[in-house]
Amino acid sequence: MNTWTPTLATWGYGLAAAAFAAFAAQLALAGRGNLRGRIVFAAIVLSAGWASSVAAFLATRIIGFWVAAGLFDALRLGAWLAFAVSTIRLPDLRPGARPAPELRSAAPAWIALGAFIVVDALVQSAGGYASQRLDLPGRIQFALPLAGAILALVLVEQAYRNIPAHARWGMKPLCLGLAGVFAFDLYLYAEAFLFSRMDLDAWTARGPVHAMLVPFVAVSAARNREWSFEIAVSRRVVFHSAALLGAGLYLLLVAAAGYFLRFFGGSWGRAIEITFVFAALLGLASLVLSGSLRSKLRVFLTKNFFSYRYDYREEWLRITRTLSSHEAGGGLREAAIKALADLLESPGGSLWLRKADGPFVPAARWNVPETRESEAAEGGLAGFLAASQWVVDLDEWRNDPEKYEGLVVPGWLMGMKEARFIVPLTAGEALIGFVVLSRPRARVDVNWEVNDLLKTAGRQAASYLAQMQAVEALLEAKKFDAFNRMSAFVVHDLKNLVAQLSLLLKNAQKHHDNPEFRKDMLETIDHVVERMKNLLLQLRAGTTPVDSARPVDLAGLIGRIARSKGAEGPAIELDLDPAARAAGHEDRLERVIGHLVQNALDATGRSGRVWVRLWREGDAAKLEVGDTGPGMSEEFVRNRLFKPFQSTKAAGMGIGAYESAQYIAELGGTIAVESQPNVGTRMRIVLPLIREQETGDRSLRPASPPAPSTEAAA
Repeated sequence: MNTWTPTLATWGYGLAAAAFAAFAAQLALAGRGNLRGRIVFAAIVLSAGWASSVAAFLATRIIGFWVAAGLFDALRLGAWLAFAVSTIRLPDLRPGARPAPELRSAAPAWIALGAFIVVDALVQSAGGYASQRLDLPGRIQFALPLAGAILALVLVEQAYRNIPAHARWGMKPLCLGLAGVFAFDLYLYAEAFLFSRMDLDAWTARGPVHAMLVPFVAVSAARNREWSFEIAVSRRVVFHSAALLGAGLYLLLVAAAGYFLRFFGGSWGRAIEITFVFAALLGLASLVLSGSLRSKLRVFLTKNFFSYRYDYREEWLRITRTLSSHEAGGGLREAAIKALADLLESPGGSLWLRKADGPFVPAARWNVPETRESEAAEGGLAGFLAASQWVVDLDEWRNDPEKYEGLVVPGWLMGMKEARFIVPLTAGEALIGFVVLSRPRARVDVNWEVNDLLKTAGRQAASYLAQMQAVEALLEAKKFDAFNRMSAFVVHDLKNLVAQLSLLLKNAQKHHDNPEFRKDMLETIDHVVERMKNLLLQLRAGTTPVDSARPVDLAGLIGRIARSKGAEGPAIELDLDPAARAAGHEDRLERVIGHLVQNALDATGRSGRVWVRLWREGDAAKLEVGDTGPGMSEEFVRNRLFKPFQSTKAAGMGIGAYESAQYIAELGGTIAVESQPNVGTRMRIVLPLIREQETGDRSLRPASPPAPSTEAAA
């Protein structure tokens, strides 16, 4: 041993110590569970102490580290023997199960034998037999470690045999790993016992070989929840590691085949090798990009390395991300299909949603041909899904129809050869739709876990779809509401136009021979026709103005209104500033001001006064329409005046004041009221002023509608 360079062994045992120590730290943070879990934790800690002691001895040549290594090695062996015995002696936890009598009788002998080997190994370690300072014959010093390896293999084999069949899945990785390391020890000490010397190369490899036990212990700990070790084995890391391992083995085989071709290919060898390597790399790229191969690898790893098929945290985050990161409209419908399909590695699917009080109709599809078939809401399929809320496996239904009692699969669905699963979409207790998923890329063993996850994911997708339908219904209702509001405005304007034409017709009976009257009549009719055309345009455009806001000559507009309404009551007193201009739509401003003037005339008798004032003040154009009529109460002005369908007139619709306030707010202005019963009313409008130098079109920028101001006169 003095002539041996220990660099490789030092690194090997050092890395093994690091692996055992890291795994022990993770187990310590996770907490220890039952007896088996505590024994496993102790064995890992002792293994870390053994490997670190050997590495320290090789680095420093201090004999104390070597003695410690022997102690840790013996105790580590004892811990694994205790684990095997505990596995044999612990009873099956299923009701009524009991351990076999022969196992109970043999266990004490195994415990005694293991204790003897451990104690003897401790004595030998304390004497430093491995330092070759003992005078014992060479074969004797390797006999007991060899016996320990044999006993460990026997106990591991017995433990695995006596594990109940339903629990072997959880213990298989650990038993396999223990069998492997103890088989290596059997080879190491058997050769040393036969030839009275230690194979230093094999002893150098012993540290890394034992470190390979760590992943096997981790998998078993993750599968045995009663050990209470929450081993966080990342599925993504395992998948990519397995893929890299497979790719590495593939490349090794390609390299070996290339070397063979070059060596035996003669003069063509190098050309054949290049062609073969290129084809192999192209094949590797095809395999890496193969969705089917990835699916099969993922299913294989999930079945053999994890307690549950799905990592629910990752799956739920992915489902939520898929449903949330969609475009409006059809994007969510396709996202719902994709979210469900990705759970099973399905390449596509179709979505059916129920129309209002109607059948289920195709709403979206993803990577499947288009279909126009619908399913009646009271049909056999929809009725079964609504009543049972089961996920239907069509392959299982074909093999065992009695399991799906009452299910009637329509003929059009049977014609979809690639269809495999039907997932109900339930919001609350109502079935709003269903998704038909295509056959997965890899074979899927359907169990309770698959059914529960698909059902729960279907409910999640249904909640998103139900919310989308509610939003669409709300938007549609808002459009109807806007149309109804506009219709009310139009009806109100038509009422005013009818009143204007009725007055014109009444006056025509008296003044039809007057040329001036006929001229005014034609102008009035032309104006009414233009107003009605604008109303029709407004109906088509909805609440959106037909054209943009432009500078309006308020003085000219008020003068025209006063002339058209002058014969309906007392003379209208005008005090107008011709330079006051504001941005707006002339026809709508005419309706607003005309409405205020008409209300003043209706409220005032022949002996009363009605006036309109227009002036500039700062950056505002101010308009006042006043009368000496009966006025309005403070309560009516504050709570009802600017609300729709509220009026003090028996024949009034209660729309005019509401429309006026809304439009003035759109222009960025305000409307205020001063009124007192039996005294009169003043309506004041304030609009942004356009000065004379501001010419050309001016676009309207809608403002947040301020609340109309109401001030009761003292």
